[in-house]
Amino acid sequence: MARRLLLAVATYVVLALVVVGWGWLLTHPLQGSVEGADDDVSRWFAGQRTSWLDPVSDLGTLLGETPVGLAIGAVIAVVAGLALRSVAAAALVVLADVGDGGIYWLGSHADPRDRPPVRILDPGLVPDHSFPSGHVGTAVAVYGSAAVLLALWLRSRGRMGGAGRVAVVLLACLPLFVALSRIYQGAHHLTDVGTTLVYGTIWLAVLATALRPRNARIHRPVTRSEGGLRDAPVPHG
Repeated sequence: MARRLLLAVATYVVLALVVVGWGWLLTHPLQGSVEGADDDVSRWFAGQRTSWLDPVSDLGTLLGETPVGLAIGAVIAVVAGLALRSVAAAALVVLADVGDGGIYWLGSHADPRDRPPVRILDPGLVPDHSFPSGHVGTAVAVYGSAAVLLALWLRSRGRMGGAGRVAVVLLACLPLFVALSRIYQGAHHLTDVGTTLVYGTIWLAVLATALRPRNARIHRPVTRSEGGLRDAPVPHG
């Protein structure tokens, strides 16, 4: 266990350095070649704004807000820990959120990047903190962890199908919904949210591998007939 955790820490350091390095490339050598395409995507999304899509994007933004993510993450951590009877399950949610938040802080301060050149629907944002996306990072950590833990719980009970599978897929898709909402609102470029989706997913996978939250296995009760067959003496010839 200790060895897996050390490997996870080392992977996190490398992942953070890669993200910061990629942000430097986006804001320096690749700025001229990437920013034009990024801006075109942002302008296209801004051109699709309607009176009914605006509230939908507000919902996506709300799901990625730090206070909302912390509150929902805390509930998920407690429920998952009790349902799976595993401290590792609760730790997965906490460490995923803290880790993504740390990389966001490093990236936004090491690689200042202006917001897209469109009207921003989310007021009060720091003008040069476009890279990476804190909302998307929160969404990957919280809802991605929920998807992983729900899949484990369902599998432990043999219910990984039908409505359960749909619920897992919907939870896994929430970070993408948040990412699209942030582009729609003009808060981030495509490469900002794309980078966050990638590093958030990698970090979650690393944690899931390192912590290995166990399934809470419920043993099927042995019926009287099964017990009788099991305890019946074996005849000797």
